[in-house]
Amino acid sequence: MKNIVIVEDELEAADILDSFVSRYGSENGEKFAVARYRDAASFFAAYKSADIVFMDIDMPGLNGMDAAKLLREKDNDVIIIFVTNMMQMAIKGYEVRAFDFIVKPVVYKNFSVKLKSALSALKFKRGRDIWISNKDGRIKLNTSEIEYVEVIQHILVYHTVHGEYRATGTLSTLQKELAQEPFALCNRCFFVNLAFVTAMRNDGDVIVAGKPLAVSRAKRAPFLSALNNYIAMNGE
Repeated sequence: MKNIVIVEDELEAADILDSFVSRYGSENGEKFAVARYRDAASFFAAYKSADIVFMDIDMPGLNGMDAAKLLREKDNDVIIIFVTNMMQMAIKGYEVRAFDFIVKPVVYKNFSVKLKSALSALKFKRGRDIWISNKDGRIKLNTSEIEYVEVIQHILVYHTVHGEYRATGTLSTLQKELAQEPFALCNRCFFVNLAFVTAMRNDGDVIVAGKPLAVSRAKRAPFLSALNNYIAMNGE
């Protein structure tokens, strides 16, 4: 179940967005819980969490752009999609890391493309559970918590937000298992979760969760391509 919020002061426009969410769910086997607000102030006051927020920009009182700035102080991960006829304002969405924007009047074809992309990005953020094996048994890890995987003498070392875990297996098998997750090789020893990349240095290193990892000459171009695609998909 995905939690979607619609912040729109025009009742007809809100009804259209609501119906499009419902239609997308029916056509694609997705389940959504939808909450609606007619002004940004009441939305912000009541906000606890959401997966995706469709935010009108031009609203009385607190406008959508300022509400999004306040929202980012509460929630750094929620996906924001602006819905507006104010193109010049939508372009400023990078200031609040908006995922995308939809121009009014909203048509279903365009809406469905944006929602599909947002859901794909959401899947990356949430990750999925995998099982790894070692001499002590099996351990369940969530891919969203794996910073990178290191190969040391035929052992896979999973560097996670909770610590390190060693497991048997091969990197080629792991690559196939995580083919749909945001991971990429920066060299033949490091398999990096792109969500934890914070910098690419001119000396050839990539900074992953505060740690410098070497990027080989052979892997540099495909790694940068994967990173750029990840950034574009996630609106970062």
